[in-house]
Amino acid sequence: MRVLVVEDERVLADAIATGLRRDALAVDVAYDGAGALERASVNAYDVIVLDRDLPKVHGDEVCRRLVDERYPARIIMLTAAGELDDRVEGLTLGADDYLAKPFAFKELIARVRALGRRAAAPRPPVLERAGVRLDPARREVWRESRPVDLTRKEFAVLEVLLGADGAVVSSEHLLEKAWDEHIDPFTNVVRVTMMTLRKKLGEPAVIETVPGVGYRL
Repeated sequence: MRVLVVEDERVLADAIATGLRRDALAVDVAYDGAGALERASVNAYDVIVLDRDLPKVHGDEVCRRLVDERYPARIIMLTAAGELDDRVEGLTLGADDYLAKPFAFKELIARVRALGRRAAAPRPPVLERAGVRLDPARREVWRESRPVDLTRKEFAVLEVLLGADGAVVSSEHLLEKAWDEHIDPFTNVVRVTMMTLRKKLGEPAVIETVPGVGYRL
């Protein structure tokens, strides 16, 4: 899952991004509304964590523009105003969820993951295929009954493969969903991560390489 965090308080924005990355999500950060719209114009995000009180372009206007353009990401709005009227106003603008500051970080992660499951075709909270089972909420993976210890990137790549439900996933799509905007598009990091992931999942191999196209599980 790829997430855009939009928050003008840089310390808070970076803390949110760090926490989401620890949960095996790919995260980009924008510190104002104009930066958010610019990043959304070139990247396909699944969820946008959007502060309402932003400089340059207000968070309400960012939300309104994204909704008007039918941008596919789900939006969760953050604000210091937690009154009922404020929550209703934020949802009326087209946001999918609303969280008042201060918030528990565990709750933010749970809400982001819940919105991510709704960003495309609905999918179950626990993914399973070919004897491989992945629980995003607990960050646990099993091969049959054997637990598998994965790095954050290996976990993210496996989650994308399982979410594809047997369809082929290109290296470009894996880069887009499991890494952030700073990744070199010509890197071999996908191939290297796939090698270590296959080794950890063990035999018989469940990840297939489709030459010239990508990978599928």
